[in-house]
Order: sequence, then structure tokens, then C-alpha cells
Amino acid sequence: MGRPDFEQFVGESLPALMRHAHALTGDVHAGEDLVQDTLVRMADVWRRIDREGNPLGFARTVMLRLYLRGWHARRRRPTMQPLVETAAAGDAYETVDVRESLRLGLAQLPRLQRAVLVLGYLDDLADEDISVLLGRRPATIRSLRARGLRVLRDRLSADITDLEVSRDTH
Repeated sequence: MGRPDFEQFVGESLPALMRHAHALTGDVHAGEDLVQDTLVRMADVWRRIDREGNPLGFARTVMLRLYLRGWHARRRRPTMQPLVETAAAGDAYETVDVRESLRLGLAQLPRLQRAVLVLGYLDDLADEDISVLLGRRPATIRSLRARGLRVLRDRLSADITDLEVSRDTH
């Protein structure tokens, strides 16, 4: 129950934690920082977590709470909005452009909306489970999801329209 168990947990869980953190933050480097802060907090109480079981669930809960408390605001770095070029007709990488638009759209959502979408679609949690994690009513969770999806749908529709206009002019 000493340090080797914690190191084993980190080694086995790091890919899943990184994927989760990247989905929440929308940035690889911010995701790495969030995982690191999560693991630091877990190391302090590892013996208790190890005895109680489900360390991955505990890690995700810690990560989510850090993220929702405005963690990224304290770690704010100057960021540049990446230039997204539209794909040419027949471009094999067109799906990459759509995926990038989706990633940028997620990054623009408020934290709670983004967290609801990540928990619902990445972690496949039910509204009731998400409501417990976020301390909100299930109806609020449904509302946050609907608003977040509407923003993403509008963004993707606009980007697809821009892509079609760009193809027509070339």
C-alpha cells in the first residue's frame, strides 16, 4: 500500500486521465497540467483512496472539481486562436477540419456546459449521475446539454456553410 501502488495506478490510468483532461480543457498542455494537479492531490491521500477502492473514479471527481472551480483561470496563459483553413474539394482531411471545428466549439462553451457534454458523451453517464457530480438538478443538466449542443450545432453548420462557399469560389 505504499508508493509503488500509487505509481502503478498512475502508469495504468494516465492515458484515460489524459483523455478526460484534454476533453475538459480542450488543450493538451492544459490537460497535462490538470492531470498533474489531480495526481498531486491524490498522492497526499493515496492510502485512504487505495483502501476505499475506485481510485480512477476518485481521480475523475477530483479533476472535475478542480476544473469547475476555475482551475484554468488560475493557469491562464495567453493563447492564440488557431487558423483553421477550409478543405479543398476532395480533400482527404476534410473530416479533420470538422473535428477541429468541434474542438474549437467545445473550447468556447462555458465550463458547466462543457463538463455536462464530456460527462455525458465521453464518460457515458446518465443525467442523474451527472447531477450528483455537479450538484445540480437533472433538469438543469438537460438544459445545459441542450444549450451546449445548440451552440456546437450552430458552429458546425456555419463552418460547413463556409466550407461549401469556399469550394464554390475555387
